[in-house]
Amino acid sequence: MAGKIKKIAGPAVIVESLDGAKMNDIVRVGKEQLVGEIIRLDGNECFVQVYEDTNGLTVGEDVISTNLPLAVELGPGMLNGVFDGIQRPLDKIREASGDFIARGVNVKSLSREQKWDFTPGVKVGDQVEGGSSLGTVPEFSFTHKILVPPTVSGKIKSIKPAGSYTIEEVVATLEDGTELKMYHNWAVRRARPVTRKLDPNLPFLTGMRILDVLCPLTAGGTAAIPGPFGSGKTVTQQSIAKYGNADIVVYVGCGERGNEMTDVLVEFPELEDPKTGKPLMQRTILLANTSNMPVAAREASLYCGVTLAEYFRDQGYAVSMMADSTSRWAEALREIASRLQEMPAEEGYPPYLSSRLSAFYERAGRVTTLAGDAGSVSVIGAVSPAGGDLSEPVTQSTLRITGAFWALDASLARARHFPAINWAGSYSLFINVLEPWYRENIAADYPEKRKELIVLLQREAALQEVVQLVGPDALADNERLSLEVGRIIREDFLQQNGYDKVDASCSMEKAYGMIDMMLELYKSGDKMLKSGGAISDFLDDAAVIEKVGRARFVPEAEFPAYKGEYMKMLETAFKAKA
Repeated sequence: MAGKIKKIAGPAVIVESLDGAKMNDIVRVGKEQLVGEIIRLDGNECFVQVYEDTNGLTVGEDVISTNLPLAVELGPGMLNGVFDGIQRPLDKIREASGDFIARGVNVKSLSREQKWDFTPGVKVGDQVEGGSSLGTVPEFSFTHKILVPPTVSGKIKSIKPAGSYTIEEVVATLEDGTELKMYHNWAVRRARPVTRKLDPNLPFLTGMRILDVLCPLTAGGTAAIPGPFGSGKTVTQQSIAKYGNADIVVYVGCGERGNEMTDVLVEFPELEDPKTGKPLMQRTILLANTSNMPVAAREASLYCGVTLAEYFRDQGYAVSMMADSTSRWAEALREIASRLQEMPAEEGYPPYLSSRLSAFYERAGRVTTLAGDAGSVSVIGAVSPAGGDLSEPVTQSTLRITGAFWALDASLARARHFPAINWAGSYSLFINVLEPWYRENIAADYPEKRKELIVLLQREAALQEVVQLVGPDALADNERLSLEVGRIIREDFLQQNGYDKVDASCSMEKAYGMIDMMLELYKSGDKMLKSGGAISDFLDDAAVIEKVGRARFVPEAEFPAYKGEYMKMLETAFKAKA
């Protein structure tokens, strides 16, 4: 029996007499069959958040429950896809309703017509468990594993031979009669199960020196990128998506301005994957939910995104999820809570803001999947505090949850220092746990040299305050040396040119080599000063300083030879000055 609309308040609709209503069930609202979700039950009434514009709805219209929670379809056809906040493909919506999304439009998330070349991986009589693979399907450059739903297990009664099938065709049947297709549904608010979580002892490399060296992230770790408007959050996430060492990228545009999301939708298909030379979109899924779209769908979009990421993690892939931005998600949460007349907490946000954020970020991690593979989901969430105020509730709650905090600084952006990440205000909790990996894979003395680099940056920052008061001439020669080498580190190591093919991404091996070059420059200059030289001799040697500054533009293959030349040049130059 259908329920009836009793009250409408923006995206919140109060329904009475809806038989069998359950929390988080999806309902169809009104004559246009708008999609909604039950978010509260109160006696004979249920509160529904509608994922579409409620203009035109009237009291008394019917509401029908599907008796199913909000779920996504997981299977071949998601890569290279652009979806809205509840996994409706935008290209199919456009075909059905034109350039503007019509209310009540109902399209399938995955194509029912496209055929996929299925190769079975099991045979009749085999025991399969939840999360194991029935077979594989090639999708672009990936091998897409067809997974048994996590809640299903049994013996194979029949299996399709190798061939082309649509996702609606049954490819396997279990002895208990369960039919398995190439896709299955999964409720987005429920984390997909794993065998166990693994220690976060492998790095998630972004290709950005300031992050990989000073504030590293682990595979399966969580990071926040807070910053005011125009400081480069979206560009930073796009760079990480392109050059990060993840197999799959899930990008969720949650409540961003339409023009910013348009830039993403236009630029991503044009980006070339540095790993394969093919379009980056072939290993990317975009969820676009702009600020002018219904607020309720914005709240659901993060859960949809992380569920898609978990699905590819369960296939044994490393996945990076970009959430841009969690502030807009929190604003949606606040608006819905106010419509439901819930008691507000700090700045009007609901009191459960921190717990909701925690539950979202907790779904990241490096895990052993149900099939025994190792996979990971690394979550990088942008935060857009109003006015750049990092003391506001969303930023502070995120800071307590995430393991890495990459603070963007508008003053650095105005000074054309990119990436505009304030190294002094950023941190990572993963440095110690990654130390064994650095010693084994980069260099035995890498942690010590990293600390030396940070000491020089800290010394230069302190001296900058003195210089602003009395000028550089008041400093001693050794202090001016620290000031100059610190400037070189800031300008030639921490900065990167995203438009330069070489400097846009940097390996850890090259980053270590550059650190070595800059520390040797400082040590050689210090040795010269102690042997009676003057700081003017150091500053006058433009060739040496210029060569260390050009190191970031040297291709990876040519860098070892370049570094060797520099070390010889450095030794000879400073011997002459001593």
